[in-house]
Amino acid sequence: MAIKTNRDDETSINLTPLIDIVFLLIIFFMVGSRFSELNEAERNIPLKVPQVANARALTAAPSKRVINVMEDGQILLDRDQVTLEELYAELCDARQQYKKTGVIVRGDANSPYQNVADVIATCRRADVLDLNISVRVAQEPSQIR
Repeated sequence: MAIKTNRDDETSINLTPLIDIVFLLIIFFMVGSRFSELNEAERNIPLKVPQVANARALTAAPSKRVINVMEDGQILLDRDQVTLEELYAELCDARQQYKKTGVIVRGDANSPYQNVADVIATCRRADVLDLNISVRVAQEPSQIR
């Protein structure tokens, strides 16, 4: 005995809700994004802003300062060459503006450790509490000297 089956029209997927959601996401990202042309236009307005006596930054915390100790003992603070005393003065100024100023010390692997130790001591003397030392992870244990 043969069973009869009725074939209805093929089912179709309604894409209207999917299109609605895609348009809502596009609108959300357009509203939430920044438009750099507006900021650039504001900077070009000839305006003299007022001065204040004891101003503090209202922006987010600055990024960590990077100190590079080169193989020959040269010290670079954010790509500018400095001496230990200039480094101390710069870090003290940075701490006055933002108490939680962070520092990353990057010493050359072939540099005498004394140079790196002097930089770390200078950071501690300037009361930098957020002090990090940058190292590179060896790919294989045999690469460690």
